[in-house]
Amino acid sequence: MSIWTRIADAISALATGEGLSAVFDKLRTPPERSVAFAIAVIGLGAKIAKADGLVTRDEVTAFREVFHIARTDEANAARVFNLARQDTAGFEDYARRVKAMYRDDTAPLCDLMEGLFHIALADGEYHPAENEFLQRVAAIFGFDDRRFAQIRAQFVPDADRDPYDVLGVDPEAPMEAVRAAWRQLVRDTHPDQMIARGLPEEAVKLAEKRMIAINRAWEQITERRP
Repeated sequence: MSIWTRIADAISALATGEGLSAVFDKLRTPPERSVAFAIAVIGLGAKIAKADGLVTRDEVTAFREVFHIARTDEANAARVFNLARQDTAGFEDYARRVKAMYRDDTAPLCDLMEGLFHIALADGEYHPAENEFLQRVAAIFGFDDRRFAQIRAQFVPDADRDPYDVLGVDPEAPMEAVRAAWRQLVRDTHPDQMIARGLPEEAVKLAEKRMIAINRAWEQITERRP
């Protein structure tokens, strides 16, 4: 059974009146957690695509880049995406349910934020409404300003790409600590690790830009330091 069939089955519960909270409550543990993660990306991704007032073809394409969708699954995927993108109302409820599911495990929440940035930047612009949307989601997830800036720097062209922010370390940290942070981020970004923490295989593409940013930050730091 494909993940899209499993998602459609879960979403069908909404039509019977169970509600979003009931769906997420049923999907708290692996392997069902991967379905919950996918629904969160779909729901929040569709809503941020609408946040600037217009869902563009580029944003829909970006969503398809996050998830590989087989032809046989297109109908289920379209159904879920269209349900979620009707307007921006309700995105905070999605975010709170995802936060409750993962609690203090911030790695999958970071994965989700990166997917949302990927969709938001797909049309070549970073609209103030999209920034406000993402800041609010990040706050619900428990991310401080530095963590938000760290993720934002990977995607927004005019963002201040401080390599230390990207690696999440202090500029005065010894080189050993910087190297350890870089290695840990590389390990966390490995596809096997991402799947282990609940991402469906279709969503591992979320890690590509992160890995590029991580390695570039490490290169910049090693170039600056003797």
